Amino acid sequence: MTTPIADRITAPIAATATATGGTPELRAARPSDRHAVEALLDGAGLPTAGIAELLATRADDFVVADDPGGDGSLVAVAGLEVREGTALLRSVAVRPEWRRHGLGQELVRRVVCVAESRGVRALYLLTTTAERYFPRFGFAPVERDAVPPEIAATLEFRSACPASAVAMTCALGAR
Repeated sequence: MTTPIADRITAPIAATATATGGTPELRAARPSDRHAVEALLDGAGLPTAGIAELLATRADDFVVADDPGGDGSLVAVAGLEVREGTALLRSVAVRPEWRRHGLGQELVRRVVCVAESRGVRALYLLTTTAERYFPRFGFAPVERDAVPPEIAATLEFRSACPASAVAMTCALGAR
Protein backbone atom coordinates (compact mmCIF):
# COMPACT_ATOMS: atom_id res chain seq x y z
CA MET A 1 0.00 0.00 0.00
CA THR A 2 1.37 3.41 -0.91
CA THR A 3 1.52 6.35 1.44
CA PRO A 4 -1.09 8.98 0.53
CA ILE A 5 0.35 11.96 -1.30
CA ALA A 6 -0.85 14.27 1.47
CA ASP A 7 1.54 12.54 3.87
CA ARG A 8 4.49 13.09 1.53
CA ILE A 9 3.81 16.65 0.43
CA THR A 10 3.50 19.10 3.26
CA ALA A 11 6.39 21.55 3.19
CA PRO A 12 6.08 24.97 1.55
CA ILE A 13 8.51 25.91 -1.19
CA ALA A 14 10.82 28.65 0.05
CA ALA A 15 12.16 29.42 -3.41
CA THR A 16 8.74 30.61 -4.54
CA ALA A 17 8.22 33.44 -2.08
CA THR A 18 7.54 36.65 -3.96
CA ALA A 19 7.13 40.33 -3.31
CA THR A 20 3.44 39.68 -2.61
CA GLY A 21 4.56 38.07 0.63
CA GLY A 22 4.19 34.48 1.59
CA THR A 23 4.96 31.15 0.02
CA PRO A 24 2.44 28.83 -1.61
CA GLU A 25 1.81 25.63 0.31
CA LEU A 26 1.85 22.47 -1.79
CA ARG A 27 -0.71 19.84 -0.90
CA ALA A 28 -2.72 17.00 -2.38
CA ALA A 29 -5.79 18.18 -4.22
CA ARG A 30 -9.25 17.56 -2.80
CA PRO A 31 -12.47 16.98 -4.74
CA SER A 32 -13.61 20.40 -3.52
CA ASP A 33 -10.73 22.00 -5.50
CA ARG A 34 -12.47 21.18 -8.77
CA HIS A 35 -13.66 24.69 -9.66
CA ALA A 36 -10.37 26.32 -8.67
CA VAL A 37 -8.39 23.75 -10.71
CA GLU A 38 -10.66 24.23 -13.73
CA ALA A 39 -10.33 28.03 -13.46
CA LEU A 40 -6.54 27.73 -13.30
CA LEU A 41 -6.48 25.43 -16.34
CA ASP A 42 -8.87 27.67 -18.28
CA GLY A 43 -6.66 30.65 -17.51
CA ALA A 44 -3.66 28.78 -18.88
CA GLY A 45 -5.49 27.67 -22.01
CA LEU A 46 -5.32 24.00 -20.99
CA PRO A 47 -8.10 21.42 -21.37
CA THR A 48 -10.42 20.77 -18.46
CA ALA A 49 -12.06 17.69 -19.98
CA GLY A 50 -12.03 14.84 -17.49
CA ILE A 51 -10.86 16.96 -14.54
CA ALA A 52 -14.16 16.66 -12.64
CA GLU A 53 -14.06 12.86 -12.82
CA LEU A 54 -10.37 12.63 -11.90
CA LEU A 55 -10.74 14.92 -8.89
CA ALA A 56 -13.87 13.05 -7.77
CA THR A 57 -12.11 9.68 -7.86
CA ARG A 58 -8.34 10.29 -7.63
CA ALA A 59 -7.81 13.78 -6.22
CA ASP A 60 -4.68 12.56 -4.44
CA ASP A 61 -3.01 12.15 -7.85
CA PHE A 62 -3.00 15.95 -8.19
CA VAL A 63 -0.77 18.43 -6.37
CA VAL A 64 -1.97 22.00 -5.92
CA ALA A 65 -0.41 25.16 -4.50
CA ASP A 66 -2.56 27.36 -2.30
CA ASP A 67 -2.37 31.12 -2.71
CA PRO A 68 -0.46 32.39 0.35
CA GLY A 69 -2.86 35.36 0.45
CA GLY A 70 -5.38 33.01 2.04
CA ASP A 71 -8.22 33.81 -0.34
CA GLY A 72 -8.82 30.14 -1.08
CA SER A 73 -7.57 30.29 -4.65
CA LEU A 74 -4.89 28.12 -6.19
CA VAL A 75 -1.72 29.38 -7.85
CA ALA A 76 -0.62 26.11 -9.47
CA VAL A 77 -1.60 22.53 -10.23
CA ALA A 78 -0.11 19.35 -11.72
CA GLY A 79 -1.67 15.92 -11.97
CA LEU A 80 -1.42 12.30 -13.00
CA GLU A 81 -3.82 10.02 -14.77
CA VAL A 82 -2.54 6.54 -13.91
CA ARG A 83 -3.26 3.71 -16.33
CA GLU A 84 -1.90 0.14 -16.01
CA GLY A 85 1.66 0.88 -14.90
CA THR A 86 1.96 4.04 -16.98
CA ALA A 87 0.62 7.53 -16.38
CA LEU A 88 -0.26 10.71 -18.17
CA LEU A 89 1.27 13.85 -16.67
CA ARG A 90 -1.42 16.44 -17.21
CA SER A 91 -2.79 19.76 -16.17
CA VAL A 92 0.48 21.47 -15.27
CA ALA A 93 -0.42 25.13 -14.83
CA VAL A 94 0.97 28.06 -12.84
CA ARG A 95 -0.69 31.47 -12.61
CA PRO A 96 1.37 34.02 -14.58
CA GLU A 97 2.44 36.07 -11.56
CA TRP A 98 3.87 32.91 -9.93
CA ARG A 99 5.87 31.72 -12.92
CA ARG A 100 9.69 31.78 -12.89
CA HIS A 101 9.86 31.10 -9.15
CA GLY A 102 10.46 27.33 -9.36
CA LEU A 103 6.88 26.44 -8.44
CA GLY A 104 6.05 24.56 -11.66
CA GLN A 105 9.34 22.69 -11.47
CA GLU A 106 8.64 21.64 -7.89
CA LEU A 107 5.11 20.53 -8.74
CA VAL A 108 6.34 18.38 -11.63
CA ARG A 109 9.15 16.95 -9.50
CA ARG A 110 6.68 15.97 -6.80
CA VAL A 111 4.20 14.43 -9.21
CA VAL A 112 7.02 12.41 -10.78
CA CYS A 113 7.96 11.17 -7.28
CA VAL A 114 4.33 10.21 -6.65
CA ALA A 115 4.29 8.28 -9.93
CA GLU A 116 7.50 6.45 -9.01
CA SER A 117 6.16 5.58 -5.56
CA ARG A 118 3.06 4.09 -7.19
CA GLY A 119 5.18 1.85 -9.41
CA VAL A 120 4.58 3.76 -12.63
CA ARG A 121 7.16 2.66 -15.21
CA ALA A 122 6.72 5.48 -17.72
CA LEU A 123 5.12 8.91 -17.89
CA TYR A 124 3.63 10.49 -20.99
CA LEU A 125 2.39 13.99 -21.71
CA LEU A 126 1.06 16.19 -24.48
CA THR A 127 2.11 19.80 -24.90
CA THR A 128 1.56 22.57 -27.39
CA THR A 129 3.83 25.09 -25.66
CA ALA A 130 6.31 23.41 -23.30
CA GLU A 131 8.33 20.93 -25.36
CA ARG A 132 11.50 22.76 -24.26
CA TYR A 133 10.49 22.75 -20.57
CA PHE A 134 9.95 19.05 -19.93
CA PRO A 135 13.34 17.60 -21.03
CA ARG A 136 14.83 18.86 -17.73
CA PHE A 137 12.76 16.13 -16.06
CA GLY A 138 13.92 13.44 -18.47
CA PHE A 139 11.10 13.73 -21.03
CA ALA A 140 11.82 13.26 -24.73
CA PRO A 141 9.54 13.51 -27.76
CA VAL A 142 7.84 10.32 -28.88
CA GLU A 143 5.65 9.57 -31.89
CA ARG A 144 1.98 9.43 -30.95
CA ASP A 145 1.63 5.96 -32.45
CA ALA A 146 4.35 4.73 -30.03
CA VAL A 147 2.27 5.70 -26.98
CA PRO A 148 0.80 2.68 -25.14
CA PRO A 149 -2.88 2.02 -25.89
CA GLU A 150 -3.93 2.72 -22.28
CA ILE A 151 -2.48 6.25 -22.52
CA ALA A 152 -3.71 6.81 -26.08
CA ALA A 153 -7.21 5.94 -24.81
CA THR A 154 -7.28 8.82 -22.31
CA LEU A 155 -9.64 11.69 -23.03
CA GLU A 156 -6.69 14.06 -23.27
CA PHE A 157 -5.05 11.99 -26.05
CA ARG A 158 -8.30 11.16 -27.84
CA SER A 159 -9.83 14.60 -28.03
CA ALA A 160 -8.95 17.21 -25.41
CA CYS A 161 -5.54 18.12 -26.86
CA PRO A 162 -5.07 19.01 -30.53
CA ALA A 163 -3.41 16.59 -32.93
CA SER A 164 -0.58 19.11 -33.25
CA ALA A 165 0.39 18.64 -29.57
CA VAL A 166 3.83 17.10 -29.05
CA ALA A 167 3.81 13.74 -27.25
CA MET A 168 6.65 13.16 -24.79
CA THR A 169 7.70 10.30 -22.54
CA CYS A 170 9.95 9.68 -19.57
CA ALA A 171 11.02 6.28 -18.25
CA LEU A 172 10.84 6.00 -14.47
CA GLY A 173 12.68 3.85 -11.99
CA ALA A 174 16.10 4.06 -13.64
CA ARG A 175 16.51 7.83 -13.41
